Amino acid sequence: MLANLQKNPWRLLLAINAVVIVGVFVHKIQLPPYVPYIHLLVDYHFGFIKRALIGAVVALFTAKVPVWLVFALGGMTWLVTLALFARLFQKTFGFAAKTLPLFVFIAGSPFFLKNFMHTLGHFDIYGCALTIILLLMPAGSLLFVATAALFSIVLVLIHHIHLLMYVPTIIAIVVIRHYLACGCNRSNVAFGVVALAVVSALFFAAQFLGTMPIPEADFVAYLKTRMVDPSRTDLLQFSYIWYQPLAKEILDTWGRLPHNILGLPVFALLIWLHTPLWRYFANLIGALASEMHRRLVIAALIGVSLAYLVMFAMVFDYSRWISNWAVCMFLILHAVKMLPAKQETPLIPAGDRNTDIFGLVITLIPRVGIVRPF
Repeated sequence: MLANLQKNPWRLLLAINAVVIVGVFVHKIQLPPYVPYIHLLVDYHFGFIKRALIGAVVALFTAKVPVWLVFALGGMTWLVTLALFARLFQKTFGFAAKTLPLFVFIAGSPFFLKNFMHTLGHFDIYGCALTIILLLMPAGSLLFVATAALFSIVLVLIHHIHLLMYVPTIIAIVVIRHYLACGCNRSNVAFGVVALAVVSALFFAAQFLGTMPIPEADFVAYLKTRMVDPSRTDLLQFSYIWYQPLAKEILDTWGRLPHNILGLPVFALLIWLHTPLWRYFANLIGALASEMHRRLVIAALIGVSLAYLVMFAMVFDYSRWISNWAVCMFLILHAVKMLPAKQETPLIPAGDRNTDIFGLVITLIPRVGIVRPF
């Protein structure tokens, strides 16, 4: 058995990842759920406001929100996302000894499921889950484009920053899976343009018209009526985010920049540790049968990355942004694998010493964090 593990250690790395995830969960439930909790309290009681969809859905089922619901709802969403990704990987690559290194580099990445566990209750994972569903759906009709538009609307209502976080990846997947595969005609192009315009208009409405219309003291008083324990005022300390204008968010981000920028070398190191995965992704793009497909995929990767660059300039949760950027790359990789190729791309090799070391290191890194690395 020991000899088998030394020859192919990837099953052991997969088991270690599972243990690490359990450890991250145990650590997470010991932390105060500040932002995730208040998001469950805010609804549309005072009219249309930003970041209120999840709280509005919760309000349909309970008038009082317990703190444990943050972890229950977040944990359920995490498990659903895990199951969806496992199904996606099985559909795209299959589960076998030869695909285990690729699975470990993606599923075991500190950017992905482990960091979603650390950010349990935050809204990022909803974008990932809905994007995976799009990758699992048939893409041959306008129903696929309509579903992508609906998912984008839901994400913007959950939090308008999804317009930069996951909507560009959804657009890339729609282009790759529908427009490149089925071709462009007047009806599907017009439908896509209208859908994009609706999502963009909703974003601007949420950003500039979705501010809470009552004084903050009255807002906090209402939130207390939704709490099981209204004395926990410490859980309401982020109520100001429903009043903060975009200019103030940008000012705060740039004020923290000199300190937060120190984490960039760590982010670069973490990205470099995924070199075998990026090399496989590059080879996958290079093996596409169509030169136009290759160019459009590269343009999509640049477009998604530019959206994250804009987000970096606006909001300072850098560890979350870089982690979600990597997740978007992982998901687009699956979309690219669905395109016609002129030849089969060799998978990440098992038994290569450098690859084994990189795999071990990313397995042992438990998460990336929220604002600064780790």
